Amino acid sequence: MIASSALDFLPAALQERLASATGKTFQVISPATGTPIGAAQDHNAADAQDAIERTVAAFARYKLTTAYERSALLRKWFGLLIEHELSLARLMALEMGKPISEARGEVRYAAGFIEWYAEEARRVYGDILPASAANKRLFATRQPVGPVYAITPWNFPMAMVTRKAGPALAAGCTFILKPAEQSPLTALYMAWLWEQAGGDPDVFQVITTADPIPVTRAMMDDTRIRKLTFTGSTEVGKLLYAQSAATMKRISLELGGHAPFLVFADADLDLAVKEVVACKFRNAGQTCVCTNRVYVQERIAEAFTEKLAAAVAALRVGDPLDANTQIGPLVDAQGLHKVEAHVADAVARGAQIVTGGSARDGLYFDPTVITHCAPGMLIMEEETFGPIAPVLTFREDADAIRAANDTPYGLAAYLYTRDLDRAIRVSEALDYGIIGLNDGLPSVPQAPFGGVKQSGIGREGGYWGIQEYLDVKYISLALH
Repeated sequence: MIASSALDFLPAALQERLASATGKTFQVISPATGTPIGAAQDHNAADAQDAIERTVAAFARYKLTTAYERSALLRKWFGLLIEHELSLARLMALEMGKPISEARGEVRYAAGFIEWYAEEARRVYGDILPASAANKRLFATRQPVGPVYAITPWNFPMAMVTRKAGPALAAGCTFILKPAEQSPLTALYMAWLWEQAGGDPDVFQVITTADPIPVTRAMMDDTRIRKLTFTGSTEVGKLLYAQSAATMKRISLELGGHAPFLVFADADLDLAVKEVVACKFRNAGQTCVCTNRVYVQERIAEAFTEKLAAAVAALRVGDPLDANTQIGPLVDAQGLHKVEAHVADAVARGAQIVTGGSARDGLYFDPTVITHCAPGMLIMEEETFGPIAPVLTFREDADAIRAANDTPYGLAAYLYTRDLDRAIRVSEALDYGIIGLNDGLPSVPQAPFGGVKQSGIGREGGYWGIQEYLDVKYISLALH
């Protein structure tokens, strides 16, 4: 079930496993070439039920392991992920079109969550509480929530997995992963490496499917699946939120965003442009925290836009397997059509294209800068998920803050200023879960990641991430 020439760089044992898939399968298509690179098993509701039975049985065993045992296992997995960096990066480039230089960075970033939670596993503490009676002793302990169902998107085929699996496995939970149908092979590679590290295959399972609805319904209906963690659109997140209520699942939702980037007049323009480009155009703009709106103070707007347009025009579009490529293809035709619709709508409403603005052969779209954007345009209301940077202007700080917060989303926001007072005041006023202050790439494994408003519930990363997978148990001991 695998295109032998496309994936011949994978370890032979993994190639054999992928090729041995039985039953119904679905093709995995390269967005760069439009051709199949392999296939994955198309699991159904019955397969999901089997996965649930196995994860429940595995949880009874895994929750009894010590924090030190889990830590050692995660350390081994981390080492193998790093060892296989180039092959994992190449597979991501083939599956979803991420430039391989970025994909290699994602492998290191993703592995960093496993490394962090290998240590955090040994830092799950309890508490001794003051008693109100002389013959009582009060304790609060933490224990794993239970079996977890995770749904991850295609845009970060590794990092979105490890950001969830790392803390879950460290806490003592078992884990069923449903990766996006566009990028299932990276997840299967990671599961194979988990087994090579000595991990129980029933503790970390990957269920692949071209139709996620029956699989997800089985997971959501089963009371033994105690936790849902999802990264994806706000619309789907709300549906899952509602479905979770019936079985009272613990939930973590990392949903859509519409990130503003505020550039103030005191900014170093060259550095500000560099940060905006890094934030907006990585992964061809297909990230939930990338810049969606650039607000520039009026008196520097012309100079900033000129520098930004020059930097964007210089970005190299091409084959994601080429180390020199900076902009790869969009993931699929639906993504391309959305970008085209946003640009066309903006132009029809009076926006002006400064550079780019056109689709290329296949699923490529030129890196684009647009000015004279205004509220009401699709690009100002919806997450574009493409290489388009709308530039708007503001006069006073309060105007920028008000415009930045004028959205139902609240995942990430950015600002660039050299004024310390302004930096603090604006950072505190922006209604977002993540603030990039003179920093277009703030995400790291040890920091909390998540949003407010309609951008989600809960936090991933750092100390906060593992708490999402732990229940608190209170024990009151009476001495007689």
